[in-house]
Amino acid sequence: MNDAAVRLLGVLAGLVPTTPPGGLAPGLRDQLAAGISRRGQVLTWADSVGNSDDAPSFLGDLTGWECYDSSFHLEDLVPVHAALVDGTPHITEDDQQILLLHGIAFALEFGQLVYGLEQPSPVRCIVAANETNATFRFHQIRSGEFWNYPGLDRYQLEKMVVIDFEPDRT
Repeated sequence: MNDAAVRLLGVLAGLVPTTPPGGLAPGLRDQLAAGISRRGQVLTWADSVGNSDDAPSFLGDLTGWECYDSSFHLEDLVPVHAALVDGTPHITEDDQQILLLHGIAFALEFGQLVYGLEQPSPVRCIVAANETNATFRFHQIRSGEFWNYPGLDRYQLEKMVVIDFEPDRT
């Protein structure tokens, strides 16, 4: 979690609730219900139309392909207000906090999908919010490949939370 997310969520003031007010948004529940599946070397949403046979395609590596294919905008599924300012969406810090809470709760439930795979593998979930949008994406953790920089405070315009799931593969 970068410092901006720590401040926004009030982590240092006590335990952060992992359930957003009103519970997880129905659209996010629907996304979880779709499930995930392994297609060759990549992990993706079970209902993805992405062509995994061409992975990594123009995206450079398998991690890039998974992040591109798995990414979605939280504000499309969570009821927050994104005002248009000069034709650009603007999300208040209060709504960014709501989006992060939904993203974290979603990621924690998503972990059940990872552990439920026939062949579990380490998976990283990345939740990020800024003043124009919030995203969730995931990828398998692979040596030598990454989507985000390890030093999350490099992301000064975003509040970012990274959650790793590392099931025992023995």
